[in-house]
Amino acid sequence: MRKTPTILHLDMDAFYASAEQASKPSLRGKAVVVGGLGPRGVVATASYEARVFGVHSAMPMGQARRLAPNAAYLVPRFGFYKAISEQVMGLLRKLSPLVEPLSLDEAFVDLEAGGTAWDEASARLAGAKLRADIRAVTGLTGSVGLAASKMLAKIASEQAKPDGLVVIEPGTERALLAPMSVRILPGVGPATGDHLRRAGIHTVDEIVEAGEDELVRLLGKAHGHGLYAMALAYDERPVVAERETKSVSVEDTYDVDIHDRVRVSLEVQRLADRCVRRLRGAGLSGRTIVLKVRRYDFSTLTRSETLRGPTDDPAVVREAALRLLEGVDSTGGVRLLGVGVSGLADFTQEDLFAQAAGERVEPAAEEEVDEVAVPEATAAAERRWVAGHDVRHAEYGHGWVQGSGLGRVTVRFETPDSEPGRVRTFLVEDPALEPAEPLPLTEDVPGAQASASSVPASLPKSRSGNAGGADTSRP
Repeated sequence: MRKTPTILHLDMDAFYASAEQASKPSLRGKAVVVGGLGPRGVVATASYEARVFGVHSAMPMGQARRLAPNAAYLVPRFGFYKAISEQVMGLLRKLSPLVEPLSLDEAFVDLEAGGTAWDEASARLAGAKLRADIRAVTGLTGSVGLAASKMLAKIASEQAKPDGLVVIEPGTERALLAPMSVRILPGVGPATGDHLRRAGIHTVDEIVEAGEDELVRLLGKAHGHGLYAMALAYDERPVVAERETKSVSVEDTYDVDIHDRVRVSLEVQRLADRCVRRLRGAGLSGRTIVLKVRRYDFSTLTRSETLRGPTDDPAVVREAALRLLEGVDSTGGVRLLGVGVSGLADFTQEDLFAQAAGERVEPAAEEEVDEVAVPEATAAAERRWVAGHDVRHAEYGHGWVQGSGLGRVTVRFETPDSEPGRVRTFLVEDPALEPAEPLPLTEDVPGAQASASSVPASLPKSRSGNAGGADTSRP
């Protein structure tokens, strides 16, 4: 294992919620919860102000509302978050060719591979500059951990939250890990954690005391050896620049179980079209079509069909998904549907379904797909004014939906650079009101690549977290 803390882990702070606060001046400093708002919705992200009330990610939304009834509850805008993520990942790739994204808001970077850092001092400078650049470009904050391995860098970034930088100095790793819960180690999930707890092992130091042979006896050879090495702070996992995409999929969970077979079929077609749009957006095609159905009793069925060659034709994917649906009993009700494509390639074999049927079928144009696939009831539902999403009014300009119901929609008119805006209510069919694209959080900032020794003068107003943030080492 390397001896210098040149592995960097970046974790954006409460990413979705912070992006919403940055976008909406009236929500800055207030509790914000982002996630599914239906009866079966879960929390995707909670702002730090909401976490004070005990709200956290993966919590049922109903429980979150009971804990923080006065918080702002918003539906995610994934396209918006992805655009911000691409800006952040672009900054990381300027530091090194070895960037390993884990999600939209989290990534590892090998600074030494990029020649950006070679010792603790240069690594600290690179981390500080990255935080300043992220703030300048996006208006958001991220926490940075620096260490000699991926495991320790991730632990450091967690200690740095929110809006800080922590360096784990070489030689201090064992002392740092010793009192921590076994759950801090990669590969220790709830099941392994419970197994170790029943054996009287609760901390990392207790893993070391138990010894490698006991770990192997408890967990098996591969897992036991690996976990013991991690407990000794040995982590040889490299930063991997490219992770191969194995599948592309979409799914929806329904607030009310779907019983009507025609509606189920139409939903499957709609999901197939969404999946193909995502597939094409990634420049991919695939051979295996996968259908996922979760029924009323929470039982989940997965069915798949492999084609003769890769395709990105929406008609082919729709027909394959419908064939798979024919073998699924949905009479008791369906609570979740999903369509995916795997066996990915970067080329297509056109008209596979037509070849199998012995005739040519012209693929539907993308703008025609939604008309074919989406049932009227679903299309109407998708045109509802969604809480947190962007709108534009012919007279009042840009705003976002605070809520809707009883034929009316309430909109707050503000932009990322404005003061908190005024609220107005309209009829849902008001012709002057229309959906809009999100506005950028900041203007392009020429000083984004400025020296890390100081925060750029053009830094935007603080929109989340502290202006400076912590910069510490962990002995």
